[in-house]
Amino acid sequence: MNRFADMDLQKINIKIFVEEPDGILLTAFVPIFHSWIQATDGDYHDVADYSHVHAGPGILLVAHEANLSIDNSGNQLGLLYNRKQPLQGTNGEKIRSVVKTTLEYCRKLEEEPSLEGEFRFSGDEALFLINDRLLAPNTEETFESVKSDFESLGQRLFGRAEFTILREGDSQQRFTVRLKSSANFDATTLLKNLGDVLDS
Repeated sequence: MNRFADMDLQKINIKIFVEEPDGILLTAFVPIFHSWIQATDGDYHDVADYSHVHAGPGILLVAHEANLSIDNSGNQLGLLYNRKQPLQGTNGEKIRSVVKTTLEYCRKLEEEPSLEGEFRFSGDEALFLINDRLLAPNTEETFESVKSDFESLGQRLFGRAEFTILREGDSQQRFTVRLKSSANFDATTLLKNLGDVLDS
């Protein structure tokens, strides 16, 4: 019997990579995140600057429901969304919810005036992590229990384009799945593929 068959995925993380990371200064995001704090009523709490750490967590925006960071772990610059509060629904629904929220943040940053339209995300690849080694150890058994959810997500995001789903790392690391399309996409297209109607 597969003890992970009824696994309730939580603490879902997703990272969407920056299209052209060369020349981007991490410190440029410190005032951007501070402006988000000032523009909301307690949605965000604090900003932490780890830009001095090589291939590290970059610039972190701390919030109650999720942390958001311009993350450079593995020398791959991207937007990392780290969900902390529980989500309702099936595993597939929770994964789609996290993807939708992350892509909306990608669009928000792409439209940030101070970045002058030069900061774009590549929508053909995403990295998923489950920040709970006890619930979801990085094993083939865990992967097989959620693979169909990622297959459904890939079909919805990428349409008819071919894509791959790979589990990465070993049992000592967090459960990690990389979803990658053979075609190019941007954040706006992926949101539309998820069924969202974007404001013009």
